[in-house]
Amino acid sequence: QVQLMESGGGLVQAGGSLRLSCTASGTILSIYIMGWYRQAPGKQRELVATITSGGATNYANSVKGRFTISRDGAKNTVYLQMDSLKPEDTAVYYCNGPGPSWGPGTQVTVSS
Repeated sequence: QVQLMESGGGLVQAGGSLRLSCTASGTILSIYIMGWYRQAPGKQRELVATITSGGATNYANSVKGRFTISRDGAKNTVYLQMDSLKPEDTAVYYCNGPGPSWGPGTQVTVSS
């Protein structure tokens, strides 16, 4: 059974940085296109960034130039480096690729 686990969230001031990590048990993440998603209160979950098994990346316009997705196959981990954070980045962040289950997510709160 695949289990995803996100970590690294927290409370940060606007302009600050956080690095999120996504690990998994029961599968090897490097074979999947992996994505980071976020869900703010009262809003639908949205795709923030993706990375292919070959390392190609894609970003939502709202985070382009500020967030960087990467992966470390040896550690079976996918990262999301978030810089220049804004209050509107506040959300619960999730990773996925294998589907269909989701991990618990990690809360990111950016204060103004």
